[in-house]
Amino acid sequence: MTAAPTRDQLHTLLGHQVGAIAIQSVTRQRRTGFGDWWLDDLVLGFDDGVHARALWLHPPEGQPPAPALLYCHAHGNFYEMGCAELTEGRPALQGPYAPDLQARGIAALCIEMPCFGGRADQAESPTAKAGLWAGKPLFGRMLAELSAGFDWLATQPEVAMDRIGVMGISMGGTHAWWLGALEPRIKAVAHLCCFADLATLIELGSHDGHGIYMTVPGLLPVARSGQIAGLIAPRAQLVCAGMQDWSTPPEAFEKGLEDLRAAYTEDGLETHVETDLGHAESPAMRAAVLDFLSRQL
Repeated sequence: MTAAPTRDQLHTLLGHQVGAIAIQSVTRQRRTGFGDWWLDDLVLGFDDGVHARALWLHPPEGQPPAPALLYCHAHGNFYEMGCAELTEGRPALQGPYAPDLQARGIAALCIEMPCFGGRADQAESPTAKAGLWAGKPLFGRMLAELSAGFDWLATQPEVAMDRIGVMGISMGGTHAWWLGALEPRIKAVAHLCCFADLATLIELGSHDGHGIYMTVPGLLPVARSGQIAGLIAPRAQLVCAGMQDWSTPPEAFEKGLEDLRAAYTEDGLETHVETDLGHAESPAMRAAVLDFLSRQL
């Protein structure tokens, strides 16, 4: 059995050292009320000159620090949608997460990833290929930006820095468990409709449904999906999946879960699995996620 990977090994494969870029500037484009909270539409300036839109849902200044969530948006070939998923939702979701998070007192930051929303002028295929040829996978860049977002969240006066989690569905879920593995300060991780052993997906011929953004050269000889997600242990982790989901066929899901369970020696790993669910969130899955976040953050 391949030994569990180290974070340094994964950083090397990703080509972008997670934590190596930082948010240098934050410009608020507009502020609107969201119940008795604020929703800020931001432009984040990274210290390498790249800019990205983000939505920041938070309590007003002067309140006790709140738990917070780095919310990772999905793919679904909806390139026109990026961070707006937080407040608008998407077809795979029961509805937007922002109202449910605000009702539970959980702040949230959602950063628009390369190739999505206001950054959709960078098409995924050429952007990913250029990065791969340069030894800088697009997936690594995405994780580096999310890591910078986590660092920014941890400095905000509205946020309890020791109560920050990460979550997402589909691409966002993959971002969530990878970032949770690489960033030990993250308190809890929830991921939906994304978890499967990659080698088994390839054996089944089920891997090509994933976008090229997810390609990490040299990954398979170094680590399996469950071993990577296992680096989150012993911190809280919720795995949600439907067994009719093209992205998590039962054989690949169970192999990933076998490796993941081996990393947990105590409580901390939770699952929500539905046998008749496809690549989408059900009402029961939404309830499980919100319960998990309320308890763990």
